[in-house]
Amino acid sequence: MTPPQTQTRRADGEDALSRTARARTAALAVPLASNSLLVVAKLAVWLASGSVSVLSEAVHSATDLFVTTVQLITVRLAARPADHDHAYGHGKFENVSAAFEALFIMAVAAFVVWQAIAKLHAPAAPAHLEIGIGVMIASSVINCFVWLRLRKVADLEQSPALQAEAMQLQADVWTALGVAAGLAAIRFTGLVIIDPILSLLIAGLIVRSAYEVTARAVIDLTDGRLPPDQEAHIREIIERHRPMFVGYHKLRTRRAGGGEFIDFHLQMRSDMPLKEAHDQSDTIVVDIKRELPRAHVLIHLEPEE
Repeated sequence: MTPPQTQTRRADGEDALSRTARARTAALAVPLASNSLLVVAKLAVWLASGSVSVLSEAVHSATDLFVTTVQLITVRLAARPADHDHAYGHGKFENVSAAFEALFIMAVAAFVVWQAIAKLHAPAAPAHLEIGIGVMIASSVINCFVWLRLRKVADLEQSPALQAEAMQLQADVWTALGVAAGLAAIRFTGLVIIDPILSLLIAGLIVRSAYEVTARAVIDLTDGRLPPDQEAHIREIIERHRPMFVGYHKLRTRRAGGGEFIDFHLQMRSDMPLKEAHDQSDTIVVDIKRELPRAHVLIHLEPEE
């Protein structure tokens, strides 16, 4: 029979995971709605103007819409509590999702390049430039508000899925402004070659975004250590309790999903009773989790010899 205390901890953990899933789902609902609106608007402008840079922006937003949909599914999977087959939880579903999304984004970038090259060989003046400029500026403003809101939640939740989405929205802000400036330049100079060149620049930004998402996903999937500043902060927390232990070593860190995994060996006085050593080590765990709420901390106790 499972002890009541264990049942309470498990219930508390599941409640925390559920709250995390709800927070991340709510955060993703906003870019899902905004991207749906922007895809329709940009496709309408492309059909009216024939601008390949506007098409690139529409495809970019459509990519974000697909990615956000995948992330909505992923955060629910990643938030499930540990079970018999996944003793360390399901957090890496988010990292796998981010890697998959990066591959998809690269394929979209290839499509944008193909369209731009076709326009370079047969340039044509876009029509209804004023409408295109207006829609691009509106798109940039909307994405700027959504990006700032999502970035704040992503930093708070330490979620790879939300961080990837925030990066996409940040890129959208600048690409939309760039397209608006390019369309304005065509309007006043008549240089239609600006249109496919802008499209190629957008493709470059898409590739860069895909690289950043891939790099973060690969580090986490291969159990790369936490950033040096975060490890230094963990060491600082441990050192706060120096009077109660002799020393520590073999600190290891990694991230899975939105949670950190931390373990190390803690040397205690040889004459200290096991229960006292255990209770004192628990105070270090509590202190670490107070500042890293999603951390999983494991301490191996050793005698000072």
